Amino acid sequence: MSLIKFNNGNNSKSLNTGFNDLFESVFNDSFLSDRMISRVPAVNICETQDHYLIEMAAPGLQKEDFNIKLDRNLLTVSVEQKKAHSEQNKQYNKREFSYTSFVRSFALPDTADDAQIEAHYNNGMLNIQVAKKDEAKQIVRQIEIK
Repeated sequence: MSLIKFNNGNNSKSLNTGFNDLFESVFNDSFLSDRMISRVPAVNICETQDHYLIEMAAPGLQKEDFNIKLDRNLLTVSVEQKKAHSEQNKQYNKREFSYTSFVRSFALPDTADDAQIEAHYNNGMLNIQVAKKDEAKQIVRQIEIK
């Protein structure tokens, strides 16, 4: 068996540099970083006695960025946002572009009243309220025991 003495001189620096380069290339690789970031906002869907509620977490957007369409029973929420930021410094001109876009579609049930859909955007949450048809609303009544 051979023992190798670890040298804290120039060899260790080159070894650390190699490891750092390896880890930086893995964690900064656009292939991985694109897949680590969710491109579609999270959605909660719930049902009340009178409505279906769709809650979408979409912080950093404005209500004008959203486009909501209804095609038959398919409700589609889409966003396309373009931002351009430029910074002038002494030696260079730096431009940063940011594009945010996504599309989410929801198939509405037959019990949804497509004439009564409302949407509100507040504090990063898009809330879409779809009313139920009258015949679909749950009627709660007391049953008398005879």
